[in-house]
Amino acid sequence: MSQSVTWTLKSRETYLFLGNLERVPEIRPGGTAGLPPLVVDLDGTLTLTDTLVESTVQAVKRDPWNVLRLPFWLIQGRSTLKARIASQISFTADTIPYQENLCHFLRDERTKGRRIVLATAANRIIADAVAAHLGFFDEVLASDETCNLKGETKLRAIRQRVGTRFVYVGDSTADLPIWKEAHAAVLVGASSRVSKSVRNSTLVEREFPRSTGGLSAWLRLCRVHQWLKNLLIFVPLLTAFAFTDFENLAAAAIAFLAFSFAASATYVVNALLDLDSDRRHPRKRHRPLAGAQIPIPRALAASAGLLVISAGLASTLSTNFLLLLIAYLFLTGSYSWVIKQYVLLDVLMLSVLYTLRIVAGAAAVEVTTSVWLLAFSVFIFLSLALVKRCSELLSLSLIGRTGTNGRDYRVGDLVVFWPMGVGAGLCAVLVFALFVSAIETEARYATPDLLWLVAVGLIYWLGRLWIKTARGEMHDDPLVYALRDFGSRVTVAAMVTATLAAHFVALG
Repeated sequence: MSQSVTWTLKSRETYLFLGNLERVPEIRPGGTAGLPPLVVDLDGTLTLTDTLVESTVQAVKRDPWNVLRLPFWLIQGRSTLKARIASQISFTADTIPYQENLCHFLRDERTKGRRIVLATAANRIIADAVAAHLGFFDEVLASDETCNLKGETKLRAIRQRVGTRFVYVGDSTADLPIWKEAHAAVLVGASSRVSKSVRNSTLVEREFPRSTGGLSAWLRLCRVHQWLKNLLIFVPLLTAFAFTDFENLAAAAIAFLAFSFAASATYVVNALLDLDSDRRHPRKRHRPLAGAQIPIPRALAASAGLLVISAGLASTLSTNFLLLLIAYLFLTGSYSWVIKQYVLLDVLMLSVLYTLRIVAGAAAVEVTTSVWLLAFSVFIFLSLALVKRCSELLSLSLIGRTGTNGRDYRVGDLVVFWPMGVGAGLCAVLVFALFVSAIETEARYATPDLLWLVAVGLIYWLGRLWIKTARGEMHDDPLVYALRDFGSRVTVAAMVTATLAAHFVALG
């Protein structure tokens, strides 16, 4: 079994062996198998992500005031910045996505007796954690609080500890000076320009291509399918039966796009904050950021751009709509940073956020939202939010897990959430039934009794969702499931038809 070994740069006779200091003979350059040692870079080479960027996100998530501290740490030097960030977090090397093909290659070479060295500009805390997790490194060269092991500094350290005959494993233009002095190169996910430069000066021993996320990954990151939730913007227009007015339709469409772009921006931030927990989830670990299909800096830039577009669209509508959009962003941010960690508060907030979309839609087309509609939306979206939580907990129970990561939920909570979710759905049906019986409904609908068909449809649809959840067939998001489920689509279409008939068709 291979073991992790960490060398200190200041001593040639001691190394940290699984946490214990022991004296050993110096390992000679060249390795026991006579092959040139493999010197491996970390960020973007061994890992699919940048550990400094991820560590920074974790540090800010842990303490938002670190955003203000970062510039002061950077002024003291990049090595100080990395050390301060590393000391602020609890780095988990087991969840970081690795270049699996490269890891298999390194394990095979280590088995053959080849010496493997990790040489990285990342802080030693990070590097040691990775080396201990992977278990095939003989030595680790890394940055500390006074030394940033990058470029020429890294090359000098490699020559001191490994010698001049080594094979360097890297990925970017920052590695070109080291490749130039190396015996040979191993390229990992290198661009065509980098690959060409290396081949012009160095023998390439091996090359590992890296697949990057294309348009599909970006669409999944922005969760474009979740834009369906923003169709709630059109609900006030429909319930007021004002959808024949082109100006109202245009205003609602602009509001829909503004909310959709804003929502996508918040989804990106939420994905960043959930990196660790997503990587421990059986399905969410394949998400674009969790799986490192999209670099974090690009994702942040995209999020900022989406917010700018959203604000521009919102500014063309009423001031009330713009204020509601700002409120939505504030509440979503509160949810991502704090509220989602607390049991029940998160589902209540989700219900509020859904209802806020309806209120914003009313502000966009400048119609009044009835109390009936708001009460109905709070209850039905609370039920749907609990469907989502129950589905997640049921999935965890099937794989032997007892709770969620990053949220205060336990599998045992199902006995409470299940009746609560079903009850919330029935409360929504009750509110709708009271609305059908209200005096103002008789004045607005030609045949209000047809609305009882909608009540029956609601009972069937909500019951169907909860039954599918109990059977383990529910998607993490019930709205996504409803879109794909034929029975749900037919039921919703029938309810819409019954509502239109109740308003326009006079029977008896």
